[in-house]
Amino acid sequence: MEKNKLDYAAAGVDIEAADRAVEKIKKLAKATFNKCVLSEIGSFGGFFQPDLTGYKEPVLISSADGVGTKLKIAFMTNKHDTVGEDLVNHCVNDILVHGARPLFFMDYIGTGKLDPDTVAEIITGFSRGCKNHDMALLGGETAEMPDFYAPGEYDLAGFIVGMVDKAKIVNGADIQPGDSIIGLAAGGLHTNGYSLARKIAFDIAGLKPDTYIDTLKDTIGAALLKTHKSYFKIIWDLLKKYEIKGMAHITGGGIPGNLVRILPENTQAIINKGSWDIPPIFTFLAEKGPVAENDMYPAFNMGIGYILVVKPELTDKIIGDIKKAGERAYILGRIEKGSRQVILKG
Repeated sequence: MEKNKLDYAAAGVDIEAADRAVEKIKKLAKATFNKCVLSEIGSFGGFFQPDLTGYKEPVLISSADGVGTKLKIAFMTNKHDTVGEDLVNHCVNDILVHGARPLFFMDYIGTGKLDPDTVAEIITGFSRGCKNHDMALLGGETAEMPDFYAPGEYDLAGFIVGMVDKAKIVNGADIQPGDSIIGLAAGGLHTNGYSLARKIAFDIAGLKPDTYIDTLKDTIGAALLKTHKSYFKIIWDLLKKYEIKGMAHITGGGIPGNLVRILPENTQAIINKGSWDIPPIFTFLAEKGPVAENDMYPAFNMGIGYILVVKPELTDKIIGDIKKAGERAYILGRIEKGSRQVILKG
């Protein structure tokens, strides 16, 4: 008697579901294509012919990142159409600090059992984020790995490539004592600090994702899912008008852990903690933890998502332009002589 035959589906991999997911992805990705894209979704590689007009010495700048445990909030709320945009915006900001314009983006989705509808929601966020930056969603990978992830869960990674003219690279090398530090307001936690935030909100405070918090004027789930803000439009306009000496994207490590990355040797950044408005979500988390103030600043952005370092005489003009564009900006402090560190005062 012939033994029962085993196939891929019996091992937990649904090839037909993968094909349905790819069809959904194709439509969403194609909506981001521009004249530089020479391939279709489904090829072994994505073809991109960059427009080099205006570049004397073009330099490619790339970055890769993930969303971290913010994904757990998406699982809890069953809302999957924002985490992709979070990741796109995060990656855009990471190369923007060097003056690069985004060209194309690629994604990775890993899951235990592939759900085409959930994948389509995720890709909707990727597509929206890419379209907002005139950037192509050039391709990616969707991997179904049975028994590797908990049911209903997945992981995301994003890969971005941008371009800047060599003479216009921003790297902090010209920062010197006396320069001003300007901070742009964040839109929430962005994509960092979620392991601590989840422990506070759901384990210690015992909240449910749909619990309404008066001080936040929202449910805790919605407050924690607020989209990671992109600073591309306003920063790109500023780069055309002003000399920006250095920029920092405030992600994991907070202001101290990220601003220090662009400081030259023998300089230090003095940040005045009372110089900006701390959003209610951070006060809420600090009180409910409770979490000491010194532990909040390395874990969270504390309401500052992006930092500029500029000549002092440009400070008021730049802040004026930022506010005219509808963004909130603050003078956070200054650069002094020192031992390459960020000092929080106040």
